[in-house]
Amino acid sequence: MRLSTTMSVYIGRHFLVSFVGLFMMFLMLILLFDIIELLRRSATKPDVTLSVVVEMALMKLPHMGQKTFPFAALFGGMLAFWRLTRHQELVVARAAGVSAWQFLLPVLVLSAALGVLKIMALNPLASATLARFEQLETIHMKGQRSFLDISSSGLWLRQATENEQAVVHSKSVLQQGVDVELHDVIVFLYGDRDKFKGRIDAAYARLEDGFWHMRDAWVHDPDKKPKFEKEFWLETDLTLATIQDNFAPPETMSFWNLPGFIENLENSGFTAVRHRLHLHTLLSMPLLMCAMILIAATFTLRHSRRGGTVFVISGGVMTGFILYFFSDLMFALGLSNSIPVVLAAWTPSGVSTLLGLTMVLHLEDG
Repeated sequence: MRLSTTMSVYIGRHFLVSFVGLFMMFLMLILLFDIIELLRRSATKPDVTLSVVVEMALMKLPHMGQKTFPFAALFGGMLAFWRLTRHQELVVARAAGVSAWQFLLPVLVLSAALGVLKIMALNPLASATLARFEQLETIHMKGQRSFLDISSSGLWLRQATENEQAVVHSKSVLQQGVDVELHDVIVFLYGDRDKFKGRIDAAYARLEDGFWHMRDAWVHDPDKKPKFEKEFWLETDLTLATIQDNFAPPETMSFWNLPGFIENLENSGFTAVRHRLHLHTLLSMPLLMCAMILIAATFTLRHSRRGGTVFVISGGVMTGFILYFFSDLMFALGLSNSIPVVLAAWTPSGVSTLLGLTMVLHLEDG
């Protein structure tokens, strides 16, 4: 027997209402806990007002909401199927000859569409608001004037021009508006095939249009004596935007900007690996959303035969925790280059889908 369009819309509407309701509930809980945490962090900072704390929590909310998307699909699917089963609607449909795959189809289509919506709409919004949150956190919580996050060893930059490459190191950096100033600068110059060409030590360097303007610079050549230059100009392809992009986490970059940004990075670099991993994780979201529906159906179908609300709830919560830790593990392995990036990003959704398919096949036909 074929499932009617009316029944498909009815089942899909049940899932959509459950998903939206749970997603909004997750957002409210996240917002509450974030406000409490930010209030705790700002307790010793009298200049941070309640309005700033609320703004920071709201700016971070879309990013955190992305993380709950698959779990809202999991629990939304479980709630929708549990309601339909409790009112005997799915039992009657299955008794009339409708297979589980038929009443799962509208929910799977909706979940895949929600995954695409997350990639194309929610992710760009979350990346923009997260960047704003990090700016507010830098200014109000960390008390820094510069948004460039440098390590304890200082700032390291790599640049390339038509004739040579260079590695720029600075012990301190100051960003004021669009100006970038470096202090205690060391530049290592390389030619073809990474052949060392020389070194520049400068007390100060300022990023200008297409070059570094250095002062009190010592230019070292392997075959010549060191030469002191009161002012020295070094050609560069770096801009403030490219420097900030290299230090910005991939979560602050929109899905639409990631592919172009990755093309300009070195494939073997840590930044490139991290951004590629984030991109493939986003692309796998529709498949992961479908996997959540299959796993939700597994618990609800067992519930319809055996009964037991506790089993449904505990099984769903346990599945959510296992998936969360498994995804983090695969992300860490991909980030460390222990496994290929594509494998690390697609394994959680692929394994979850195969597991869900196997369980539904077993319960439906076994």
